[in-house]
Amino acid sequence: MENIALQNEVTSPAPVKQRRKRVKETAGDRVYYIITYVILALLALIVLYPLWFVIVASFSSAEAVFAGKVYLWPVDIDFSGYAKCFERADIWIGYANTIWYTAVYTVISVLFTLAAAWALSRKDLPFRKFWMIFFTITMFFGGGLIPFYNVVSDLGMLNTPFAIILPGTVSAWNLFMAKTFFQTGVPDSIVEAAELDGANRARLFVSIILPISAPIIAVLSLYYAIGQWNSYFNAMIFLNDSNLYPLQLVLRDILTSAESSAGGDSMYENMLLANQLKYVTVIVSSLPVFCLYPFVQKYFAQGVLVGSLKD
Repeated sequence: MENIALQNEVTSPAPVKQRRKRVKETAGDRVYYIITYVILALLALIVLYPLWFVIVASFSSAEAVFAGKVYLWPVDIDFSGYAKCFERADIWIGYANTIWYTAVYTVISVLFTLAAAWALSRKDLPFRKFWMIFFTITMFFGGGLIPFYNVVSDLGMLNTPFAIILPGTVSAWNLFMAKTFFQTGVPDSIVEAAELDGANRARLFVSIILPISAPIIAVLSLYYAIGQWNSYFNAMIFLNDSNLYPLQLVLRDILTSAESSAGGDSMYENMLLANQLKYVTVIVSSLPVFCLYPFVQKYFAQGVLVGSLKD
């Protein structure tokens, strides 16, 4: 009876909480916690204040922002920046192009990455070690900008949407993360059962593997979508038609055109317009990302942690 009582005392939650309360924090512990909280608060302030400033500046007058009067709250609240943003046809065209590029690029990238990762996760893949080394090399070495441009040009993709969508379709980092997910998250018993039921490799991948890969699909979709949404370098190099420009390149042209304008009142007005549109377009262009994140938030931590495990 004494052993049972002792076991209940050890395993019951109440004594555990009481023992934790009896543990007194030393002066060193309190100093450590204070320093930790101060550092975390400063880091949070460093991260959050620029975001807050962009929101506040987008609702303030262009003159107040340009004069440096905006710090924590809107000054001379003005919605003309949003009105001017919605009036510009090039911004709407760039917005539509960015949505189209991001959607197609994300779907293609996720499908190719999952297919390659599933193949690499199988131990019976011919020349598996060779393909692992092949993809690993791409993480550390690149051909450079000129060979990259020549390849895109020789393939006839210059000044076409393919120059934005196809290059960089598969990221080696995301590929290895998905490969690790398959190795640790897909039991071999499921694969063996499907093969015994007569499923071929394509049927196995489409009907069995993809439905149980929601966490890694969500993480890959978020990574690829955000990367493509914020990308402008490839468009700046490969596109000449302004009707194909993504939103980021349109914003860049607005800012550079204002800086290169003639002097006088025209230059000042253009600078005010560019400065105001800069904050407004950041808000407008970030809305799809903020709308996407809540749907993948519950999978994000799980997918990242699983993908970080070693073989």
